[in-house]
Amino acid sequence: MTQATVNNLSIEELRKLIREIVIQTFSEITVDPDEGLELNAEFRSELRQALATKSTDGTFPAHEVAAKLGLNW
Repeated sequence: MTQATVNNLSIEELRKLIREIVIQTFSEITVDPDEGLELNAEFRSELRQALATKSTDGTFPAHEVAAKLGLNW
C-alpha cells in the first residue's frame, strides 16, 4: 500500500483531512466514561446531604481572589 504525504494532497483534500482529525479528536476527548452508570445509594445519600447543608465557608468571590493574586478583574 502506498502512503500519501501531505505535499501530495490538494488543498481541499488537506482541509477534509484536518476536519476529520478535529472531529475525531473532539469525539475522543468528550466521551464520558461514566455515561450510563448509576450512583450507588450511599453516594447519592451523601450528595443529597451535602447539597442540603451547603455553605459558603471556604469560598471567596472571584474579585477577591483576583485582587490577592494581583490580577485585574
